Amino acid sequence: MSTILLDPKKHPRLQPATALWKRYRPEAAPYRFQAQTVDAARDWQRRTRQALNQIIGFQDFQPVGLNPELLEEVDCGDYLRQKILLRTAREIRMPVYLLLPKHVQPPYPVALAFHGHGYGVKDIVGLWEDGQERRLPEGYHKDFGVALCRRGFAVAAPEISCFGERQTDFSYLNTAIGAPVPTTCDHTAKLAFHLGGSAVGLRAFDAKRLVDYLETLPELDTHRMGAMGISGGGMHTFFSTCLDERIRACVISGYYSTFKDSILGMQHCTCNFVPGLGQFGEMYDLVGLIAPRPLLVEAGSYDCIFPLPAVQASVVKARQVYSVFQAADQVETDYFEGRHSISGGRAYDFLWEKLAH
Repeated sequence: MSTILLDPKKHPRLQPATALWKRYRPEAAPYRFQAQTVDAARDWQRRTRQALNQIIGFQDFQPVGLNPELLEEVDCGDYLRQKILLRTAREIRMPVYLLLPKHVQPPYPVALAFHGHGYGVKDIVGLWEDGQERRLPEGYHKDFGVALCRRGFAVAAPEISCFGERQTDFSYLNTAIGAPVPTTCDHTAKLAFHLGGSAVGLRAFDAKRLVDYLETLPELDTHRMGAMGISGGGMHTFFSTCLDERIRACVISGYYSTFKDSILGMQHCTCNFVPGLGQFGEMYDLVGLIAPRPLLVEAGSYDCIFPLPAVQASVVKARQVYSVFQAADQVETDYFEGRHSISGGRAYDFLWEKLAH
């Protein structure tokens, strides 16, 4: 006689997520956006930004000198590309590419460019993974760092924690007997969780220190500074703009939607998660930390990990939040036909219009 088999599809309470989703109530989150006046919204921003800094973790690294080291300088024809190594904390080093346009006179407006998953920052500054130059944009990033520079921005493109030259060395693992090797993202995020923080916190801290460095360069006008990122770089752009008011405008590509329909609704890299983030409500609540600064959302019609209907619904909510600041028109969109990739159809002009003058 065979045992009775229970089907989780027919018995949803067998599924562990069922009970957890019952607790998913962004409309009741203590830090959700519910202000009705500009003064109340500003007060909410002060309290919520402080709380978010605490929950993502690692914003308390001891301040140290940035000690910038110029590693290389390459003439790319219509722009100059520098590679710089920064010390963002005592134990942390971060390579940064700085692209300087030749057709614009300094001081330059500035664009922070945050890459997503892949082989790292080289993929947005016109380089193959082996460091060789390429002439044409490739992949889902489409060399958007170069495109921003050619639009007239000085572009600061950091190697984001866990990618490229910032991967963890797991050579101590005995792979000969089957020891599994994690990705740097997964390992770093889990180690961060264990210590009460997140990979998001590490990246946001690095971005703040990058801006600190850029403020020391006289050829850059950091009062005219924006940010742009795709996928994991869109996440980076979102949280960094929430937390650092020195970023005056942003383009979020392939990320802005809802936590429920994307990050929590399907498989995503562990580096996307922040323990306890539910107390801040939904993504459209946190966007109140960006308001009233200009925001452009890029989303592809065939983006399978950030579904367009969720993006559109969340943008409607974002405009409601912005309307409290009388700034609903500062939320723009570029909904394009395509998959998970940079569009650029509006982004470069958008940042130029908002920041160049």
